[in-house]
Amino acid sequence: MKQRIELTVENREAGRKNARSLRVNKMVPGVIYGATENMTISLHVNDILKYNTRAYENALLNIKSSNSKLNGKVALLKSVVVGPLTRQPEHVDLFALDLKKAVRVSVEIRVEGKPVGLAEGGLLNIAIRQVEVECLPTEIPDFFNVDVSNLAVGDTLHVSDLTIPAGIKMISRDDLTVAAVVLQEEEVAAPVVEAAAAPAGAKPAAGKAAAAPAAGAKPAAGAKAPAAKPAAKPAAKK
Repeated sequence: MKQRIELTVENREAGRKNARSLRVNKMVPGVIYGATENMTISLHVNDILKYNTRAYENALLNIKSSNSKLNGKVALLKSVVVGPLTRQPEHVDLFALDLKKAVRVSVEIRVEGKPVGLAEGGLLNIAIRQVEVECLPTEIPDFFNVDVSNLAVGDTLHVSDLTIPAGIKMISRDDLTVAAVVLQEEEVAAPVVEAAAAPAGAKPAAGKAAAAPAAGAKPAAGAKAPAAKPAAKPAAKK
């Protein structure tokens, strides 16, 4: 039986001023849409903090409200906007469901087991943690289990390897990698080669020009000083 949660929801007036007033009173402004007319709503902040967790992902929300248009509706918690500074919910979207029509949702993948490839020096790489499926709201899976115990180094599990119950249509591509065991590569630092000091009087390698001496530097012992260029003759007077 799919998990059901009773959630109290009320109408609210649209506008930023009203939204600020709601937040001061521990209420969160939001909207509901889908299998109902679009309406602005409000919920208590504690309900959002409690149910906006993985444990309640894709839980069906039974709406309780003094508004007859909302009361009795079934919805999913679609999204929650959290303040960057307060880290508190600032806005919420609910998606009202038609229980007789399929809906697309993301479902968690839970990895179980210890791959045999770890003993071979491998590392377990989890590529994706959710897949998208389509099914009736009452048949949404809580999660998919995948056992990685038999994975050796180089082995891979794909979406096509997941066990999908009847009535569930997989939307994610079958060839997507779910998990793989890869060989751990050791990083080897490149050796640092220090240039040896050239012996005094050594000639430069063939094809390479000798470095020019610094201005004012004395020649090394035993080395001949470069011949001085003759002074330029003054131009003849005409």
